[in-house]
Amino acid sequence: MNTTLKMLGALSLSLLAGSVLAAVSAEEAAKLGTSLTPLGAQMEGNAAGTIPAWTGGLAANAGQVDARGFLSDPFAGEQPLFTITAQNLAQYRDQLSAGQLAMFQRYPESYRMAVYPTHRSTAVPDAIYAAAKTSALNTGLMPGGNGLTNFTDSRYYAFPIPQNGLEVVWNHITRYRGGNLRRSIVQASPQTNGAYTLVHFEDEVAFPDNMPDVDPAKAENALLFFKQRVTAPSRLAGNVLLVHDSLDQVKEPRMAWLYNAGQRRVRRAPQVAYDGPGTAADGLRTSDNFDMFNGAPDRYDWKLVGKRELFIPYNNYRVASPQVKYADILKAGHVNQDLLRYELHRVWEVEATLKSGERNIYAKRRFYVDEDSWQIALSEHYDGRGQLWRVGEAMLMQQYAQKVPVYAFEALYDIIAGRYLAIGMANEEKRSIEYGTQASAKDFTPAALRNAGVR
Repeated sequence: MNTTLKMLGALSLSLLAGSVLAAVSAEEAAKLGTSLTPLGAQMEGNAAGTIPAWTGGLAANAGQVDARGFLSDPFAGEQPLFTITAQNLAQYRDQLSAGQLAMFQRYPESYRMAVYPTHRSTAVPDAIYAAAKTSALNTGLMPGGNGLTNFTDSRYYAFPIPQNGLEVVWNHITRYRGGNLRRSIVQASPQTNGAYTLVHFEDEVAFPDNMPDVDPAKAENALLFFKQRVTAPSRLAGNVLLVHDSLDQVKEPRMAWLYNAGQRRVRRAPQVAYDGPGTAADGLRTSDNFDMFNGAPDRYDWKLVGKRELFIPYNNYRVASPQVKYADILKAGHVNQDLLRYELHRVWEVEATLKSGERNIYAKRRFYVDEDSWQIALSEHYDGRGQLWRVGEAMLMQQYAQKVPVYAFEALYDIIAGRYLAIGMANEEKRSIEYGTQASAKDFTPAALRNAGVR
């Protein structure tokens, strides 16, 4: 009996120590804002001079903001340095991901990448930089890595000086999104001939530190609250999804509910997690493909491969412009590459392998995470046979007026079927993202879904 108790005690101490060790020393944390950027990227540029030093990111007045909240392009006058095509691919191979190489192979005539000068435009408010430093000193991983400890005092960028692949992924999950927000976006899943139907969404996101009436007991373990209403087409209009995401996902897994306008009923929606089907996605994405990756990371073993210099979509103001129409973006096979901008940036490469005994349609995944913003820029998803199946690209840009790194939109390519899904476009909507919206806890309850779904 005593021996067993001693063993359990030793195990508990070991797990506790593992959690504590996830935080870094004061000496390491002091690098934030000196040799490292305040969010943990390398401050200096690269040896070749093709990646500049970070000097603070884009200023809030870097461009114009129109009456509807759309941004002008601070780099509109720049011309591409060169364009990568299937014909000159060999000379750039070392700076391309496996997924990008597969896209060139799948679409040799039309897939190309216009590469522009690199601008390290990421910037967030000073309070968020301070929060990241607090995270570095205090935040740890729960045993198994499926949650965070000592994080509620900071709430952003859990591990700005990451020690492993799982910590890199948690930085993406806990990155700053600008606080409470509301947006109208569209999703499309073009057929192989380019034909598509737009699905219109109204999204609301709220954070517990910006919800004055939230239950303190609930806020302690809450990551965010998400509500998504379908407004078109008519056959889907009125359906509403509600998600509560938590920090300690062992203690309290994700909770989701769906209001079906046709049935006028609210139901629990456990399928809105992991590899459950994405909303109105025609089977082209899973729930955890949204935002490049979201939700609990517990079904995978995460390996930090290291850092690489890759050409990734960056500063994509042109493709987000209200002067560009959805029909200009959505083409057969892939989005219109002539509208995209690529730059050379350093990324963290992380590989996820499905754990023994767990299930997911993706047996292996690889993510390339921008070092400056902690946004996943590229992803690769492999099937159970080890074959590359889907390739993700996120069109990164800086919302300079609000100091928020964002996506213009995301694309997920099925290179076997020759189809893809694009989500997050807002070019033809009445306005761009609204930040600083008021949020009440009572608006993010299952009981509120019926009212939200009124057509």
